[in-house]
Amino acid sequence: MDKKEALKIVQRDGLELINLPAHFKKDKEIVFEAVKKNGFALQYADDSFKKDRKFILEVIKQSGFIPLSCADESLNQDKEFILKTIKQGGFVLEF
Repeated sequence: MDKKEALKIVQRDGLELINLPAHFKKDKEIVFEAVKKNGFALQYADDSFKKDRKFILEVIKQSGFIPLSCADESLNQDKEFILKTIKQGGFVLEF
């Protein structure tokens, strides 16, 4: 499978990120498309994306939300970051 195929897969269903090889879970473009399609896909991405403030804020701008439970714990406890995400339409809280 090449990158073009992987992009098509996550553009149809972001949660399919779980089934992709590990190197695609570290690819910013593929992870961005997956999480943009379905915020819950972040849980299947490389941990570096779960800690990346800029990445998460950009996805929120594009898609509107990311589940709080999928982001890194350090971001979940950062009040300033949480306020930024809320202003953008932000996080979906635990349910």
